[in-house]
Amino acid sequence: MARFFPFEINRYTRPLPGLRQPLRLAHLSDLHVGAFIGPEMVRRWVEATQEQAPDLVVITGDLTDSEKPALIRPAVAEMRGFRAPLGVWAVWGNHDYRLRAYKSRDLSDLEAWLEASGVRVLNNAGVLLREDFYLAGVDDFWHGRPDVAGALEGLPDGAASLLLCHNPDYLFEVPATVGLTLCGHTHGGQIWIPFFGAVFTSSKYGKRFAEGWVEDPVKAFVSRGLGVSILPLRYRCEAEIVVLDLLPG
Repeated sequence: MARFFPFEINRYTRPLPGLRQPLRLAHLSDLHVGAFIGPEMVRRWVEATQEQAPDLVVITGDLTDSEKPALIRPAVAEMRGFRAPLGVWAVWGNHDYRLRAYKSRDLSDLEAWLEASGVRVLNNAGVLLREDFYLAGVDDFWHGRPDVAGALEGLPDGAASLLLCHNPDYLFEVPATVGLTLCGHTHGGQIWIPFFGAVFTSSKYGKRFAEGWVEDPVKAFVSRGLGVSILPLRYRCEAEIVVLDLLPG
């Protein structure tokens, strides 16, 4: 049964090498559309995002949490409400490959539903959105075949680069030349206990990439995401939409 979950809008400002003009980006992650997250919740996220007037909207994987079209399609249709001059872009996460889709490795139906709503998937691919800004995305680290070299193949010399990558464990494969990588996957632990922290991050590195800014092995930001997985519960780990004001570096 779909539910409503509170969420925050968290804003940050950061320089990005190669950028010549400011750029406002809205970063969403881990929507987990399915039994717990329905169209009404997605509509609220879209409306909150639009209030920030972003130049660009990105979604770092785990858009779905179900193999049932009846649960997925109405929620994905709500994404038609996104409006951003530089578009709405996404990458796959491990849950997007689950069950039937995972067994066949075929995400063409989901990709078609997303594209009908104006969301384009960057799967080991990149696009020059402005003369000074290149956006790239890689496949899921666990169930896909991520190829960061392929994603960055069209990066012009001197342009700013931003990489979308669902799982932060893949950061060790990202070249240091990438200006910034955006990730999700961990949910910030989803449940956060005082004096202990994140209970479970689904990361090989425990709490190292639980949430927020990362400076090593490369510069990155890990979102706590918006949806829930396994349990319809967050505790002291609020869902978030991240708004990044990127400035010339």
